Amino acid sequence: MAKNINKVIGQDAVIKKGWLLAHKWLLLRRFSQLSIIGLFLLGPVSGIWLIKGNMSSSLILDTLSLTDPFVFLQTLFTGYLPEMTVISGAVIVALFYLIVGGRVYCSWVCPINIVTDAADWLRRLLKVKTSLNFSRMGRYGLLVISLVLASVSGMLVWELVNPVTMIQREIVFAMGYSWLFIIGIFILDAFVSRRAWCGHLCPMGAFYSLLGRVSIIKVNAINRDSCNDCMDCFAVCPEPQVIKPALKGNVSSSPVINSGNCTNCARCIDVCAENVFTIKHRFIN
Repeated sequence: MAKNINKVIGQDAVIKKGWLLAHKWLLLRRFSQLSIIGLFLLGPVSGIWLIKGNMSSSLILDTLSLTDPFVFLQTLFTGYLPEMTVISGAVIVALFYLIVGGRVYCSWVCPINIVTDAADWLRRLLKVKTSLNFSRMGRYGLLVISLVLASVSGMLVWELVNPVTMIQREIVFAMGYSWLFIIGIFILDAFVSRRAWCGHLCPMGAFYSLLGRVSIIKVNAINRDSCNDCMDCFAVCPEPQVIKPALKGNVSSSPVINSGNCTNCARCIDVCAENVFTIKHRFIN
């Protein structure tokens, strides 16, 4: 069957399921990301401190301490042993991502994802063709470098340039030079290389992909026999290379997307008119 090259991605899903169901997971992700930012802003804006701190280290209701495990790992490399509340907070967060999927952080929590998604949308709208491709191993190299720098300097060097920290700081304290770095990420993804930052360069994404390799909750192509090869899932997926083994594997291969690089963003579920994908545990046959 001939393909309509001018077809809008997800158009068939909108026609078959309706606009809301064809964007359900995207809307839930945006609600999650904006709500988290809103909770951190609530204290400085209104004086209601449900959460204190930032996305690296926070205190909920002056009781529950949460620590980003990547920040905790960097801290260990500085040679400093944090207090027990920090350790327990890192363990809680790590266990959470070991269940729901490591890179759920990237698609459901990280505010930079909104920036890179917008860049990808603009790139597709303008039909920007890019030929520059960064190695996906680059982010693991930067992960190692960030730990080495922490060990050598005794400082959390990565946190000085971490765009997640930057964007939260700039939202709270208004305009600053950090916005230039965030704008740079947008330009990089929109006009230089598709999904360059999150998919190829970000060391936090590299760290959470390691947790994602063994996480329990996974996207899977449970109805892959219904696939009509529209390719919409590949077009919207930030890590399209993870789909093929589950979707196009042989009859004995698992339909589960087991790659730790999957962000569990569920956009493949949204745009699929044939309901090929769903979210389940990894232990499906």
